[in-house]
Amino acid sequence: MTNRRAEFQEDLQFQVLRRLQEEPDLSQRTLAKEMDISLGSINFCFQALMEKGWVKMQNFSQSGHKLGYAYLLTPSGIAEKSLLTARFLKRKMEEYEQLRKEIEALQAELPDESQSSP
Repeated sequence: MTNRRAEFQEDLQFQVLRRLQEEPDLSQRTLAKEMDISLGSINFCFQALMEKGWVKMQNFSQSGHKLGYAYLLTPSGIAEKSLLTARFLKRKMEEYEQLRKEIEALQAELPDESQSSP
């Protein structure tokens, strides 16, 4: 169970770093909606990323009356994103291989359609 939670946290951090690199001015609220997780979970993730020094928050003015934020990946954040990408890809390839084997096994259980004609 702990391993599953750790993988979830790592995947979440990877996805957040990936999106922030693409769109630094993305709001936490928008990101939470995109990822279909709670705003609190995203905020917790952001706090962890900033504590680790992988992301820094920068204020900027979008208009004269509003204050916004940009979340920028630090050099260590960019390096960590590369490591997270490699681990994420490895896990997904392993999952793919397991699913491929399961699909092949299920297909083998089905009757051959060419022989089951009435």
